Amino acid sequence: MSNPLERYHKLSLIDSLGKSYSYPLACKELSFLIRGAFIKLPKNLQSLIYQHIITAFHLLPEMQTSSAASAARLLAQAVEAALPKQKRNSVIVEYKKAMVVHKRRSKAHQEEKGSCQLPQDVLLHIFRFLDVQSLGSAGLVCRSWNVAADDEYLWQLQYTTFFGCPDDNSKPINDKDSEDDFASSSTPHVDWKEEFKKAYVGNSLGRNTCGRGYCKHCDTIVSFSTLRCTNDHGRNKNKQIKPLSINQIVKLIQMKT
Repeated sequence: MSNPLERYHKLSLIDSLGKSYSYPLACKELSFLIRGAFIKLPKNLQSLIYQHIITAFHLLPEMQTSSAASAARLLAQAVEAALPKQKRNSVIVEYKKAMVVHKRRSKAHQEEKGSCQLPQDVLLHIFRFLDVQSLGSAGLVCRSWNVAADDEYLWQLQYTTFFGCPDDNSKPINDKDSEDDFASSSTPHVDWKEEFKKAYVGNSLGRNTCGRGYCKHCDTIVSFSTLRCTNDHGRNKNKQIKPLSINQIVKLIQMKT
């Protein structure tokens, strides 16, 4: 990573802002960057961050969740605290406009009747492709999604993705067909969601609060939710990834070459 601008680009915040499940975290990262580093950053990076703030507020009406509204409010507070007056005023105007539209659309959405529900097997098939943060967020959408997101099959997949197979008697599930085998197995019952929580808290991954990591091999910031670097480093590539907090992200962005 040669300079702050390139390191910032590695965050791919525009991509995160465009997705409802990652929008709140992207706003939080922007908030920390603004408060902790904005005035110290190069002018070209300041300009880019300013554009991304505007984009975040323009996208807010598309995010029909209270967590998105709360994250946008946090971002607006950071703007008021750290941005120069002229930029601050123009951004806050955009924020207020976005909040008006967001509230209007949220109210209309709540008044809709007869929304169809996806079958549980369809939800399970979709949820198996989610990372752990997205799976947790999906469980907050509605009752049927909460039931699907608590499925032990999904949490065993998450456990083996993060921590590997715990022992010889508990092998990871690689496809949906294996779920029936898992359910009918004679092995002792395991609460995989609870096991994941225990392992996550006890592991260094539990200190990761921003869904990102630092790949030592590439010297770059990567998405940590899937424990994957986009570059191929062989079988031990994931061992090179160190979890990062948001404050550590801010420090990395500020680092001189």
